[in-house]
Amino acid sequence: MRKMLGVYAVLVVALIIYIVQYQVQETSSAWNEQGMKGDINEKYVMITFQSGIEYWKSGLKGFEDAAGALDVSVEYQGSTRYDAREQAMIVEQAIAKKPAGIAISAIDSPLLVQAVGKAVDAGIPVVMFDAEAPGSKSYSFLATDNHNAGVIAAEQMAERTGGSGQIAIITLGNQQNHKDRSGGFEQAIREKYPQMSVIAVKNDNGDAVLAEQLTADLLRKYPQLKGIFITEATGAYGVGSAVEKQMQSAATGAKKHKPVIISFDTNKETLDMIRSGTIDATIAQGTWNMGYWSLQYLFHLHHGLTVPSPSLSGIVSPVPVRVDTGVSVVTRENVEDYYAK
Repeated sequence: MRKMLGVYAVLVVALIIYIVQYQVQETSSAWNEQGMKGDINEKYVMITFQSGIEYWKSGLKGFEDAAGALDVSVEYQGSTRYDAREQAMIVEQAIAKKPAGIAISAIDSPLLVQAVGKAVDAGIPVVMFDAEAPGSKSYSFLATDNHNAGVIAAEQMAERTGGSGQIAIITLGNQQNHKDRSGGFEQAIREKYPQMSVIAVKNDNGDAVLAEQLTADLLRKYPQLKGIFITEATGAYGVGSAVEKQMQSAATGAKKHKPVIISFDTNKETLDMIRSGTIDATIAQGTWNMGYWSLQYLFHLHHGLTVPSPSLSGIVSPVPVRVDTGVSVVTRENVEDYYAK
């Protein structure tokens, strides 16, 4: 009997050693003499919407920089329009190619929740950046704390308007990150600046032409409008164009004041309008961080370099669930630092 127990003990120890060696072999495949490295055939995909806009360039650069550091390859795809059906189809096409991981800036839609679920169920890790589809199975969301960014925008507006007057918001009303920006802005106005009031919230659908039309209508309806907060990059050009046209018409007619414009993001058109004085300030997001760390997280998930660990509240995710990638304020004084070099 004692002899049999000894045999069982040897077998158990051998099994444990085998399992440990197997795990080490699996995780160490991502390491070599130069550090953490993958394989050029290991492909990660970034998927956005409105893929032709300049806004995505910085995030894609971060994604590519991470790929260079890890010796893996990347691919960029995106829906051409703000269309959840099209974006979900692109995600499903990516799943069929079995990439090592997918980073998605998602349209807020059940279609994207379903598409992400299919990817994760197929063993493909997914993280989201910039904009999420709440309720999805993605491992992590890397983005601006948009509510706090809205508060910062309200503070910039108050500083430039003397903390009083009528304010309008132009936003992308069906997208969660823009709802958060508008919500933070309105809350700060209510709680901190009682002499200011938000008199209109308009949806431009991410369309610069529509943003210009909406702004022109607001300027006619509210001739004493003190400020406009535009929460998205594409519309900022439309808002600025409408204000410029009003100021040009004022040169030959009745005197008009220029409303303060606080915008979001740092596309070239926005920076040019800050340089000229049309836009007073913009909130710059940490978009490079979003791309770089999205790929780093996907690499760790693909290679099993981090594992869930127990805690008092249950199981901790293998990567941070929510990451604030930060903001900065761009004005005429520092605008030159934000042009692409």
